Formats: sequence, structure tokens, C-alpha cells
Amino acid sequence: MLTVEELLGLRLGKLASALDDWEAMTRRLDELAGGRGGGDSAALLRRKAELADWKGVNATVGKAFVVKTAAEFDDAVTSATSVTAILRDALKAFARHKREMAELADSAAKRNIRITPAGGAEARSPRGAAEDGGPTQADLIAVMRDATRVLREADETDQVAERALRALARGEHDFSDLRVTGLGHAKDLQGKADAAHWAKEIAKGGAGQWSDEKLERFNDTLARYQDTPAFAAALATGLGAEGTLRFWRDLADPAGTLGTVGPGRADLLGRVQENLGLTLAAATRVDSPGMDAWKRHLIEAGDDRLPAAPGIGSGAAPYGFDVMSNLMRKGKYDTEFLQNYGSRLLEFEKGLSPFTSRGSTHLLNRLPDETSADPVSGFLESLGHNPEASLRFLHTGPESETNWDYLVSHEDGSRNAWFSTLSDLGGTGRDQYETSLGHALESAATRTPYDADTPPKPHSEASASFVHRLVDYYGSNPEVLDDSKLRGSLGNITAEYMRDFQDGMNGQREITTSGSNADLGALSPSARIDFLAAVGKDPTAYGAILNAQQSITTELVNETLQDRSLPKGLSTADVNNMVAPGSQIAGIMAEARTQAVYEDRLAQDDEFNEGLRTADKWAGRVIDLGANRFPGVGDALSWIAEDARETVVERYTRDSSDVAEKERLEFLRDQLQSSGGAAYEAARSAALNAGYSESAAEKIANAAEENSRLHYGLGGYMKGGG
Repeated sequence: MLTVEELLGLRLGKLASALDDWEAMTRRLDELAGGRGGGDSAALLRRKAELADWKGVNATVGKAFVVKTAAEFDDAVTSATSVTAILRDALKAFARHKREMAELADSAAKRNIRITPAGGAEARSPRGAAEDGGPTQADLIAVMRDATRVLREADETDQVAERALRALARGEHDFSDLRVTGLGHAKDLQGKADAAHWAKEIAKGGAGQWSDEKLERFNDTLARYQDTPAFAAALATGLGAEGTLRFWRDLADPAGTLGTVGPGRADLLGRVQENLGLTLAAATRVDSPGMDAWKRHLIEAGDDRLPAAPGIGSGAAPYGFDVMSNLMRKGKYDTEFLQNYGSRLLEFEKGLSPFTSRGSTHLLNRLPDETSADPVSGFLESLGHNPEASLRFLHTGPESETNWDYLVSHEDGSRNAWFSTLSDLGGTGRDQYETSLGHALESAATRTPYDADTPPKPHSEASASFVHRLVDYYGSNPEVLDDSKLRGSLGNITAEYMRDFQDGMNGQREITTSGSNADLGALSPSARIDFLAAVGKDPTAYGAILNAQQSITTELVNETLQDRSLPKGLSTADVNNMVAPGSQIAGIMAEARTQAVYEDRLAQDDEFNEGLRTADKWAGRVIDLGANRFPGVGDALSWIAEDARETVVERYTRDSSDVAEKERLEFLRDQLQSSGGAAYEAARSAALNAGYSESAAEKIANAAEENSRLHYGLGGYMKGGG
């Protein structure tokens, strides 16, 4: 792979000169081939040869030679045109890679970061630590991610161009008649060739006995073509639906006996599973008769057993659904395919003796940190990466009510009801299922894949309606969230919809939301509060909610004070109205935290402190949502996110050793003071930003703090029923 120095030092002048030469050569060959220059040409020679009256041997041998020679000029034009196209694209691509790396290195240097030759990132001396003004760990990770991406793309350009040019120069005695229109086309052609090679290798059988070296080569090929649909479709159709299933079944667990493998092989299998899943996901989005047939046949094979190869392993063979669902944990699969696959999967599972399929003794899920091979869990992960499919499957589609009842509800006949009958409540299987279900709920609610690092989108009418339903259901049945892995995802959803929650708790005083309003004010107060209280017992959810709440509260106060239709001496009541709902939420969170730590013993206090720090992205994400209402506001108000992060950590973090010695009510009193201080900081910062004097900002902030304590108590004590 190229190094940073090599990329920055590229001398593109020689490549540009070569391109000029090839463009001139292509024009000249085109004139010679077709006579477009007005002189003699291969086309003229061919016409004369075909019209001539050949006699004897010349009628066969001589004429054929002349015609073939003339045709070679056409092939020469084709080859020259292909070389020119490849060089043109390569020059543009390398110039872009070099420019991006130069800009990245310059930006990193201004933040006291040096990019290493291999694309890593390290702090430059003497200011190396974040507390001394140096870069944070997050800064270093971000720079390294961008630098390695640019290097990887540059290396990809280099490899594709080299391979394409070598292929065009391969013929010793004639030119190729294959026209290559550019680097993208070249990569497609290379991908199809590589897919055919590996399909042939896989068809030989015995994938479970592949050496690590061979499996690594296959994985490298998958990783290289992640963004190449031509490769993905060619590999899938080359294997066929059953061949695809059998390949992963034989590779992941050839003996079918839960046999362990060494850590190196286990890591390699996990990487293959991820890259193969991403490849098949891309294939399902290819619109072709071959892929239509593959998707149809794969679903039909879902309820078929896939036994091991003769003489290998014993016991019940996994179903096709067991195999495919575990390949679907990564990647964005086609929306229509997911609807059809999911419907057949649930229909099939309901027909089994309770959850026979999820009790598989086969190691079909090789992803790290996941121990369950539950096929429904794998399918839900695929919904978590496709928001449109998730929303349709769980809320807006023709079978969404049935799917909700089976997957989300806790009524008789649901998956959750079955889990509750187990002595250990399902153990790791239940935990993995709830985690995957949470990912599907997140994607449907937020309109973005649950793990995507992309700007948030305005909430649609359907997604807002879905959140209304979630809050209503779990707020009316908070006990189902006791120690549930769902709470982390529900916390993220709550953070994303923080304006909707505050609007719902603000009575007749309307708060503008991002996109459609979830209309949480139409729910009973107890449903909203019980939902927040149940979700807030999870440390990560608690951190996400408080970070979002602090940002939104500050933003609401800022919007109020920035309204130029109001006089500078406006009543502090306007600000208090914007502080009130956030203070209620802070009170509910305090109650949730104390219950989790002191009563339910669900988590330690230091876990909640850590949750405040690790979920701080929500302070900025909810501000980015504001850019959907007012273009540019995300950049202009970035100070809100920074203030919110600092305030949340300062005001709500507590020394665990100190807190552990305090009674529950004393802890709540501390949190009351912290909430008031957080409201003070929000109002004061917003007032100063709006141009108010120090004394006026102090007055507004003091009133906000006093009002915050009142509503904080309402939030907390309402939760307790008082």
C-alpha cells in the first residue's frame, strides 16, 4: 500500500504527459483505421480487399490476411481508447487523493496531530495531552480513519489501473477488442473475473478445510469489492442460492459439533462473515433477472436442512434460514427482499416447536462478541441497517401489525413471552435478541442505520408515528424493560426525539420539532414519565438523554432570546417556559438513576458517570438536527454542543465513593442542585450569545435556575406518584 509520503510526493506531470501522448496516439490510430483524416486507411484497404478478384491461394489465404490485418487497426483503436480512458481517470483520481491527503495533513497539523507514514495519527510534541491543549483521543481516531481511507482509495486506484493496463498489453500478436471506458468499468470487469474464479473454487467443495492463507485471499477479495455491485451479483449468481448457503455452512462449522478453532482462525472467520454479508447485501440491490431468481430461490431454501458433507459431522443439520440470517447481520439488504424474507422466516419459526431453529448447535455466527446464532436476531440486524425496510416491517407494511405482535409485544404467542418462560429469561440468547430488536427500532425511528456515522434526517410522519407508538407501549408497560438490553436503543431514540419529548411535556407552549412531531403530548403524563424512568435506568441511555436534554434546553433558550421581535428586557417567563420541560426530564433521570443504583441494583454509580461521557455525541447530534429546520444553524450553534457536554459532565458526574455513603434522598437533593446549575449555565450562555449584558444574563439565568428546581421536583415526584 502507498505511504502518506509517497502519495503526497506523487509527480503527476509524467502521468499527464503520458495521457497527452495517448490521446494524440488514439486520434492518429482512429484516422488510420477509419480514414477520417482523408488519406489511406485500414477501412479503405479492407474494402478494396473484399472487392478485389482474388485467384488461387490468394483467394483464401491472402484475402483473409489482409482483412484480418485491417481489422487489427480497429482493435488497436479500441485498445488505445481504453488506455486513454484509464489514464484519464487515474490522473483525476490520484490528483484527488493527493489533494485530500494534503488538506487532511494541514488540518491535522493545526490541531497538533501528525499523520504517520502508514496513515496513523499521533500527537505532536510538546503539547501531547488533551488536558494540555493537545488533541483528544477522538480527534486522533478521526484523523486516522480519514487518512487510512484516503490511502486505501489511492491504493485501489493504483491496483485497478495497473491490472487493467497489463491486461490490455497481454496480447503478443494482436490487440484486444474489449473496450474499457474507465477505471470504474475496469473494476467491474475485474470483479466479474474474480467472482467467477472464486465461484469455481467454492464449487469444488471442502471450504471448511481451506487453509488460512487461501481464506485470507478470499476475504481480501471480498473486502476489495465491497462497493462493486458487478462483483457481488456475479459471485451470488455464480454460487446460486443453495451454493451460497452451503458455502457458509461448510466454512463456519464444517463438523457441525460446536468444535472450537484457534483465535486466529476465529478472527478470520468473523471477518469473512462480515465481508460476505456486505457482498450479498450489495448483490440483493442489483436489479437483474439472475438476482431476482437468486433471492426467490434463497427464500424457498430457508426451511430446507443443510447437512454436512458426507463423512463430516453428525446431528441435526441447520436450516437455510439459520445460515442466511447470520450472514445478514452486516450490510444494507434490498428492502423488498427483506419484507419477503422476514415474512417467510417468522412464518416458518411459528410453525416449529417453540424456537427449535434458534436452538441450533451450529457455530454459524462468527462475529466477535456475539454468541447467539438466533436467525431472527440476524434478520433484525439487517433491518437495523435499512431504515425503510425496518419501518415497513414493524409499522407501515401490510403485515406490520402481525410482526409487531410477534417481535415487540409481550402477549401470549410472542417471542418475548416465550423467553420469559425460561428459567434464566433466555440468558445470552434473550440479550442478543433484544439488542438486535433495539437496532431495528432505532433505524425505523431515526431514518438512519443504527450504527451510521451520518448526519441525522428530519423525522417523517411515519417515523414520528412509530415513536409515538413505542413511547405509548413501553410507557404503559415499563416493567418489560426491567434489565432489558432494549433500553440502550430506546435511549438513543429518546435523545433523537428530545424536542418532541420536551414539546409533549410543555403543555400549550409549542416547541418546534425536526420534521413531523411525534405528538407525545397526546399520551398520558404517566406514560411519558414511566417510559423515561424505565429507559433511564440504563447508564448509556441515561447519558444520551441528559446530553440531548441539555443541548436542546440551551438551544430553546437561545432561540427565544434571539427572537428579534422581543425586546431586550423581555420577561424571564419566556425563558422559564423553555427550561421547564428539560428540568422535568432531569428530575425523572435522577429518580431512574437512584432506583437503578440504590434499589434495583442494576448498575453502579460509576457506570452512570461513564454513560455521561460516552454518550456525549448526542449533544452535537441533536444540534445537527436543527440544521434541518434552519440551514447553517448546526455550524453557527456548535458552541451549544460544547457547552452542553461540559455542563453535563460537570453537573451530573458524582464521585462514586462519596455517593455510596449518602442516603437516596440526599443524593436526589444533590441532583436537584445539579439540575438547577445546568439550567443556569444554559440560560446564561444563551443570553450572552444573544448580546445581553452580564447583569441581564445573570438575571435570566437565576430565574431559570429557580424555575428549573420547581419543575425538576415535578418530574421526579410525579414519577413517584406524588
